[in-house]
Amino acid sequence: MNQARWRSLAEWPLLGAAVVFLVAYSIEVIENLPDSRSAVFDWIIWITWALFIIDFTANVILAERRARWLLRNVHEIFILALPVLRPLRLLRLFVLFRLMKNFAGHALRGRVLTYAIGGAILAIYLGALAVLDAEQDVPGSNIRSIGDALWWAVVTITTVGYGDHYPVTLIGRCVAGVLMIGGIALLGVITASFASWLVEQVGTRGEDLTMEAEVATKEELERVTAQLAQLTAQLEEQNRLLSRATGAPEG
Repeated sequence: MNQARWRSLAEWPLLGAAVVFLVAYSIEVIENLPDSRSAVFDWIIWITWALFIIDFTANVILAERRARWLLRNVHEIFILALPVLRPLRLLRLFVLFRLMKNFAGHALRGRVLTYAIGGAILAIYLGALAVLDAEQDVPGSNIRSIGDALWWAVVTITTVGYGDHYPVTLIGRCVAGVLMIGGIALLGVITASFASWLVEQVGTRGEDLTMEAEVATKEELERVTAQLAQLTAQLEEQNRLLSRATGAPEG
């Protein structure tokens, strides 16, 4: 089995593992479960992490150029090596971005918009979960529910920044910084894609109008030519009749 075959077979199982991990982690964080009640969810999270480890190991073994593949995917090493800090566990869901290409289509603009919109939705939810996990049990924090966290994430990623909710922990502020940078990038991508689409539509409409004008001009020219030919024939006929009446030679 080669690496391409493995990745094709592992795509959907990994997607399922990522969704299971996200659900388990969401319940654990949103419900703010104590250690005595979160054992089952911890086991689920660790099992999904083991599946990501197996996938990474298989890719390393099956890669034709292992060193080159590792250099291109060095971020996955750091993602898998962060099981201790709870909010950073969400980085394992990077696999969702990798699988998003299945729904992006082949057109460049479609891929860009799919990644931008899907990435924005995912970033908002994951950012909300991460900051809630880091902030909800900290004295002086003002982000204590998933509603507060989602509102904060939306305000942050859109760079509005009302300031009614804000992180007070180091991890929360790091999450905020990532969301701010990501928000600026996403807004730029969406704006550029819309501008590109608008220019293309204007250009296409202009080409259609030009073609319509050319067709209309051609039809008008043919009509005028036919009228001239008809007038010429009438004049020639009148000249012949006049010549016969006066006895002058025709021509």
